[in-house]
Amino acid sequence: MELTPFFIGLYKFVKHGLYPLTWVVLLPSAAAILALFPFSPKRLRWVRLLVMSSLLLLVTLSSQLVATPLIGSLEAWYKPPQLTPSDRFDAIVVLGRGIDEKGSLRPTTEPSSYFRNRTTCGVDLYQQGYAPTLVLTGGDARVFGTGLQEAVEMKRWAVHLGVPESAMMIDAEARSTYENATGTKRLLGPASILLVSSASHLPRAVPVFTKQGFRVMPAPCDYISRNLPRESWNDIDPFDFLPNDIALQHTREAVAEVAGVVIYWLTGKL
Repeated sequence: MELTPFFIGLYKFVKHGLYPLTWVVLLPSAAAILALFPFSPKRLRWVRLLVMSSLLLLVTLSSQLVATPLIGSLEAWYKPPQLTPSDRFDAIVVLGRGIDEKGSLRPTTEPSSYFRNRTTCGVDLYQQGYAPTLVLTGGDARVFGTGLQEAVEMKRWAVHLGVPESAMMIDAEARSTYENATGTKRLLGPASILLVSSASHLPRAVPVFTKQGFRVMPAPCDYISRNLPRESWNDIDPFDFLPNDIALQHTREAVAEVAGVVIYWLTGKL
């Protein structure tokens, strides 16, 4: 069963509602609204509380000391597979994520870093001979309008890396992790697979594919964290104590994945 555009839109809306930056904006916005009403000591306390909470939230969630353990806890969920030269699977399945489309400034369509890293990892496993087939899955994930189909671009990248077209299958319709799994099931049927995705995404992807009847060996890649826990104080850069936008992005990705797990569980897809 495919997901309806309404469900995908609702899922994206919930994720955006949980993003840290959303709350960093909402809290002072609420304070500004309260400040428009006639002054009272109680209202002033609420304004101060909302503004200070927003500032504290921003400083905390944009620190690498918070962001790295959050995303690292997801990335540590599945270890890299300990494969031997004799291990064989029916297919290697690579989950797409993100294309930077061409425009008036960008002359050509470019793969996002997630897209590039995941596809490269899948191609590497294929070239080591662990499966005869490389399945690339990802469609147009836009809720409004239309865009490029990720799997088509992934195939082009895989060909560039040396994989013959005859060894590949694509699902260019999937708009979510759930549809990645159901679309791959239509292509392969019950199968043993190496499942390639970003390490932080696999805690959600593996149970979704397992529920569809696949025998899954996780193959994480595209790590953000280096160590978990940090091995020593030498792993900590003094600038980790300062807020930065990269840490906020990592926190957002961790929150989005946890929200995805909860939503998928509530809707019976895990």
